[in-house]
Amino acid sequence: MPYLTKLEVKTATRASRQDPVQLRRRKLVAAIEEQLNAADAAVNGETHEVTRKTWVKNEQGEKVLVDKLRKVRPWFFEQDGGWYVQCKYGNKALMIGNGNAVFVKALKEIAGALKALKAATDAGELDEAIAKATQRRKTK
Repeated sequence: MPYLTKLEVKTATRASRQDPVQLRRRKLVAAIEEQLNAADAAVNGETHEVTRKTWVKNEQGEKVLVDKLRKVRPWFFEQDGGWYVQCKYGNKALMIGNGNAVFVKALKEIAGALKALKAATDAGELDEAIAKATQRRKTK
């Protein structure tokens, strides 16, 4: 292997340049913004859909990149004479204070609750709840 002897080989580990806490906050803020759009659509009586890119095979058997519509699952639901708004990280509802949901009286107030959750995320108030949601359960 005379080719490898000409190279200078070292052991290196790539250091992450981004803080994982900041990455989690940005992910949650993006999801909350998507839920704000879903809440606006619900007020107007519509469903909110987003496009995503996915690979599919065409008639010739080649893989091609296409846009697909995906429905956004709302974090809010009607119950007990009002609306509950959950803040989710992935598929887990975050614990906010003593509970896992914010109660509002009307559908129009959901946007205000989501904006408050977004501000709390930006301020770092939900960092501990996000950390708990990202922990994996120990298996026996």
